[in-house]
Amino acid sequence: MTRQAHDLPERLLAGDRRALAKAITLIESTRPADRAAAEALLTTILPATGKAIRIGLSGTPGAGKSTFIEAFGQYLTGLGRRVAVLAVDPSSRRSGGSILGDKTRMEQLSRNPAAFIRPSPSSGELGGVARRTRETILAVEAAGFDTVLVETVGVGQSETAVADMTDLFALIHAPGGGDELQGVKRGIMELADIVIVNKADGDLLPAARRSAADLQAALHLMRPKHPGWTVPVLQVSALAPRGIEQVWTAVEAFQATLGPAGLAAARRDQARAWMWSDVRDGLLQAFSDDPEISKAAQTLERDVATGKLPPPQAAQQLLRLFRKA
Repeated sequence: MTRQAHDLPERLLAGDRRALAKAITLIESTRPADRAAAEALLTTILPATGKAIRIGLSGTPGAGKSTFIEAFGQYLTGLGRRVAVLAVDPSSRRSGGSILGDKTRMEQLSRNPAAFIRPSPSSGELGGVARRTRETILAVEAAGFDTVLVETVGVGQSETAVADMTDLFALIHAPGGGDELQGVKRGIMELADIVIVNKADGDLLPAARRSAADLQAALHLMRPKHPGWTVPVLQVSALAPRGIEQVWTAVEAFQATLGPAGLAAARRDQARAWMWSDVRDGLLQAFSDDPEISKAAQTLERDVATGKLPPPQAAQQLLRLFRKA
């Protein structure tokens, strides 16, 4: 092991950006040796984590998430905060390569010395949430970033995972009502702590006002996620920029409403969700790596595809085989 690998925790805790990039690369590696090294690193830096506000962001296609995040990040750094953006890119299922490039979509923020942007390819995982995003959050916190923004690929199943790893979940919506509003799933709305209607400017301003009213009405029909907190619907123009400070005011109000005890309870829930997420991932990986199961799965897949065997029966056969392993 090189000297740099030995002193990686020390350099990371000192805020060395190269050390942070190296640490995240280590965290994202699937090599067994790297995984062991990453786990050792996380154990070492754990006492220095947990002090940042973790904000999850998602939105409907065309809502201008990256534009909003850049404006929001610039505003926060102007307040003296250090901002880390973990933007989960969709990956090509064929090559595993990342399709989007968040640094090119956030040019100003990427040049900001108080900001750090890390696109993380999802490698085809469900909903586009990178498996090691939770660990990356700890790494950027250890490096001294006090605000962590986790951007998801889009509206889908990934939002539940992001809500489990962040303190506050913000849904970004583009102006539009009627059929467009139907595209926002009820389950996603129920996760939201703040709803942001972006592009509230120019010719889109009337539509933004209508969308805000429709979304507020929809939220009134839902059970509150947190006692004492009413989800605000904020109209924002990320391009102007206008309304950005209202979003941060809402974040601070949310923290004040939950209080230290509520936020601590949320972090405990995050830790438990993380543990069980890794258990599920580990079991699935062990299942997939077993050569006997892989061989049996090929036969069972053919039987299922040709209608010789019901899928539930085939699944039970594979599970029984796994239990005997």
